[in-house]
Amino acid sequence: MARRTIVSMPGDGIGKTVLDEAIRVLEAAGFEADYVHADIGWEFWIREGNALPDRTIALLQEHKIGLFGAITSKPKKQAAEEISPELRDKGFVYASPIVKLRQHFNLDVSIRPCRSFAGNPLNFVRRGGDGIDEPAVDAVIFRQNTEGLYGGVEWTNPPANVRDALETHPRMSLFKEVPSEDLAISTRIFSRGACRRIVREAFAYAKKFGYKSVTVCEKPNVIRETSGMMTAEAHAASKDFPDIALWETNIDAQMMWLTKNPEDYGVLVCGNMFGDIVSDGFAGLIGGLGFACSANIGKEVAVFEPTHGSAPKYQELSPSIVNPIAMMMSACMMLDHIGESEKADRVREAIAKVVSEGKVRTYDMLRLTGSQDVLQNGAVNTQQMADAVISKL
Repeated sequence: MARRTIVSMPGDGIGKTVLDEAIRVLEAAGFEADYVHADIGWEFWIREGNALPDRTIALLQEHKIGLFGAITSKPKKQAAEEISPELRDKGFVYASPIVKLRQHFNLDVSIRPCRSFAGNPLNFVRRGGDGIDEPAVDAVIFRQNTEGLYGGVEWTNPPANVRDALETHPRMSLFKEVPSEDLAISTRIFSRGACRRIVREAFAYAKKFGYKSVTVCEKPNVIRETSGMMTAEAHAASKDFPDIALWETNIDAQMMWLTKNPEDYGVLVCGNMFGDIVSDGFAGLIGGLGFACSANIGKEVAVFEPTHGSAPKYQELSPSIVNPIAMMMSACMMLDHIGESEKADRVREAIAKVVSEGKVRTYDMLRLTGSQDVLQNGAVNTQQMADAVISKL
């Protein structure tokens, strides 16, 4: 197979650490590639007024595959205060670079597997009639990645033409007496084509990997139009997959049920915000965000990332103490995507062996509070966890 060029985007904080370790693991597994660095993140917002420089977009356009670490994203006011003084009041507005990346390349299918590793002390347990029960969790969340509440169509103090248009809806009468300067409005826009694509991808994945059900997790009893469209498209898609059961849950009920019977769920499909919520909920059952990987898939470009943030409070610790497994698992998803599943399986098996043996654990796996002291209390550092995985390869 031809040697690949991978766009490496460390980003902010611990992203810079975990991405390097994941690349070491890939190399130990025999994956040969050229890695080209790309700029993304908070420092480029401060220096350039753009957290996603055009040069990074150009690299992804050329090479099609990216590995991404993490970003720091701050509220509007704080972002405006931290930009370089010479760029203030010049019209620069901060936007999340990963959201911009998804929308620019239409990376509309987000896949977030949440699978438990045997022996992980952080796995979800429950009390049953025969004592403690530890159900195996194997849920894969398909999240529509570009629309909904993350679409960015929003206003504080909406302009008159926007308000006039909204007031054609009878429900806006509730806000008739509220001055525009006291209104903040965010839209939740779904398109039928995007709904259709995400639900069909979810069913196709379930069929390929032997899952028995697809659960559409929305809130159509209240958010009738957008959730209703997603649910309707799920029903339409299910007709082409008669061997796979279609289940429907409301997001609020799902968050309760996932801690009662998580083993019942296979593939779930949701809009952007609810997919974010339910994937983090399932991640909590398998050990937290240190084990949560994801893929952002478009028709031409794909970017793979852990779902954790940049954790700036850990950035300056030397050596680093953070868990790199989520980044390694994201790299495995990249290998699957480009046809290197044999190497991906080897890495996943190596991680599973390290976790099950229980001899090498990062601070989160020992339920310690993150600080440099954890290394004196039995935790390994980030590099040592990668070394352990490499030793199993």
